[in-house]
Amino acid sequence: MKKQIIFAFTLSLSLVASIFAHDLFLKTDSYFLKPNSKFTVKVMNGTFLASEGAVTFARLNDVSVFSGGNRVHPKEADLTKDETTAFLNLTTGAAGTYVIGLSTKSREIALKAADFNEYLREDGLPDTLEERRKTGELEKDAKERYAKHVKAILQVGKAQTNDYKAILGYPVELVPQQNPYKLKKGDTMEVLCLKDGKPLADQVVLAGREESGKIKTSPELRSDAKGIVKLKLDGSGKWYVKFINMSKLDDPNLNYESKWTTLTFEMK
Repeated sequence: MKKQIIFAFTLSLSLVASIFAHDLFLKTDSYFLKPNSKFTVKVMNGTFLASEGAVTFARLNDVSVFSGGNRVHPKEADLTKDETTAFLNLTTGAAGTYVIGLSTKSREIALKAADFNEYLREDGLPDTLEERRKTGELEKDAKERYAKHVKAILQVGKAQTNDYKAILGYPVELVPQQNPYKLKKGDTMEVLCLKDGKPLADQVVLAGREESGKIKTSPELRSDAKGIVKLKLDGSGKWYVKFINMSKLDDPNLNYESKWTTLTFEMK
């Protein structure tokens, strides 16, 4: 009986984790690459440390590589996958700062009230949670439409170019205002939050970094009137910045629409 209880508890934890572990990140073994060399980008569908489901090419609206002022779109043959992870298999060109982008099509999900509220708490959506509290909807189940729009910034060779600030035109997007590869530990990087190409004010933004196989989170940020957050780069490692923008819908079949975005890069 004790083993059954332990198994049930473990299963319950894994189910809870599967509900909330649904970020999307672009991640490489190293964000520092050589010119004219093959490399692989992992499409992490889960957490920054572990992917839990491979994204298919059919699910994507866009895949882009931006460098040297030019934007190219990898083909379906460039995306491979195993049981948990999709891989973009690409080749660098000339030295410079590169942006890799990926945008998914919308999907819908239905969540029980308690699960939805917990997701809002865990994923940086306190305003939506407070709105549900004020309107007496904390006990109301939710149906949500969501899509994810993600970017990674890579440094190829030594030439640091202005391509880092490329805007890919995704529904939501994070755009660094300084080249992260010109910054050092202890510096502050400004990041612009965009929605439909316009600065997004008062948006909660989360950030963190991987160091020695663990995640160290940064203090919660909120964008100013110009859509800018200021992120203190307090350590080396692979960094992520992310936000979810959620809107309430006037639709009998859907309650909310969320637009997810992440940005990744590395500090030596």
